[in-house]
Amino acid sequence: MNYKEEYNKWLGFDEQTRSELLSIKDEKEIEDRFYKNLKFGTGGLRGIMGAGANRMNKYTVSKATQGLADYLNNEFSGKKSVAIAFDSRNNSQQFALYCAEVLARNNIKAYLYMTLQPTPVLSFTVRYLKCTAGIVITASHNPKEYNGYKIYDSEGCQLVPEYANKVIKYVEAVEDIGQVGHMSADEAIKAGLLEFIGNEIVDEFIKEVEKQSIYREKNNLKIVYTPLHGTGNIPVRTVLKDFDVTVEESQEKPDGNFSTVRSPNPEEKDALDIAIKKAESIKADLVLGTDPDCDRVGTAVLHNGEYKLITGNQMGALLVDFVLSHKKSQLNSKSTLVKTIVTNSLGADIAKSFGLKIEETLTGFKYIGDKINRYEKEGNNEFVIGYEESYGYLVGTHSRDKDAVVSSMLICEMAAYHKNNGMTLIDALEKLYSEYGYFLDSLDAFVLKGKEGSEKINAIMSHLRETGNNILPDIVCVYDYSQGINGLPRENVLKFIFKNGSWIAARPSGTEPKLKIYYSICSSGREQCKQLLDTYKDYFKKLIED
Repeated sequence: MNYKEEYNKWLGFDEQTRSELLSIKDEKEIEDRFYKNLKFGTGGLRGIMGAGANRMNKYTVSKATQGLADYLNNEFSGKKSVAIAFDSRNNSQQFALYCAEVLARNNIKAYLYMTLQPTPVLSFTVRYLKCTAGIVITASHNPKEYNGYKIYDSEGCQLVPEYANKVIKYVEAVEDIGQVGHMSADEAIKAGLLEFIGNEIVDEFIKEVEKQSIYREKNNLKIVYTPLHGTGNIPVRTVLKDFDVTVEESQEKPDGNFSTVRSPNPEEKDALDIAIKKAESIKADLVLGTDPDCDRVGTAVLHNGEYKLITGNQMGALLVDFVLSHKKSQLNSKSTLVKTIVTNSLGADIAKSFGLKIEETLTGFKYIGDKINRYEKEGNNEFVIGYEESYGYLVGTHSRDKDAVVSSMLICEMAAYHKNNGMTLIDALEKLYSEYGYFLDSLDAFVLKGKEGSEKINAIMSHLRETGNNILPDIVCVYDYSQGINGLPRENVLKFIFKNGSWIAARPSGTEPKLKIYYSICSSGREQCKQLLDTYKDYFKKLIED
């Protein structure tokens, strides 16, 4: 079926869908909505909201849930249940309800949160209620136009490819997207197939987070916190109750349009601008910002009179040093740090100095969560800390996903500890550089939209594979993760290793129309690192813009 035939089919679904589609006069827009189905991948669904096969809407969400229901009913015995949570994005609550209605229609009980919740709370809830699976409706840190759908296993971990690929087959087998059955919420409640969740499980989650507290000595640390219109406001403020916290009021309330920011992504340099202005006015020591589903956190630190942003790699290394320094007596031969292949090695180098084992995973916290599950079953490792360069960290095993609630608590405790010792987090970072060498990291995300953009990303990856060691001087080897390396699942990632230990990785985003280029430059000197980084960035900019 070509895109026009699919378009005409969707015109008959319902009046609202028909009206939206008929209002579109741009043929390219129609083609983009229908030239393919919104891909249900190993990370679930993520896409722009709107009518169409290549969009997030009632029908694509319902089809995904029908596929999940078929998977659960065919692959598992006995009674099945699914916990469902949603974030502050437009349509998130309605999409979550659609999920519950489809599951109920398939005789699977849904536990649905009544109010928006962080993603790590959903991970905790699946385990707490002993559910067969979990669903969270979120597009994490994506722009306001997006929403998404992630599936969790019975351990509260996002599905890894081994299981996600099974679900994908069931989703693809759902033939008529317009005819997926729903049971109304009222009927589902009467049948015992829908139960709404209040705050009692969130309270248990907070208790588990607070068990990870390390340093609570009195201090005069002043903090400005922004939830960036997302789910973090109540849980983060709860775990920071002993600190002097000022919330940025203009970004406190949930807002699916994220009206005060260009993008609600703490990785973006301007995401914390408003909170930093607030911090300047009250001379706060620290600025925290969590993304819409509160699994990532960004930070700015007052240092020598100005606010300096801390990257994900830097914060990960700082947390490793802080956590391990204060948990020395609890460490043993099984203690393990887990990082992703695009996270720099500073945190790992620090962990090695404490005697920890180091394990690497592919990009995506689901792989770190899966490691925790394996460690508990096999008994050869004990998870201490895991993190990725994209501002996601986890200490503790209460969640099997990155958790900005526990991270925010530990970052503030760490800042208080260093302040009580006459240092800022920047001072602490410089101390680590003096001990382990200087690291300069950066990320370029090239947005290439639509069918043409997808084709260009594929062409660039093919060119990089063919050129290999010769793309830049001093490359000693190339890791092509699509071939499978060190027992990791296959993934479309290329990593170029330089003679001095620096590296560059190229990876198409699994959730956005982007080609991501990661740079990790290491050297004894800051200026040399900067010169090399500028050279490498220029190469990729020219390659992609040509």
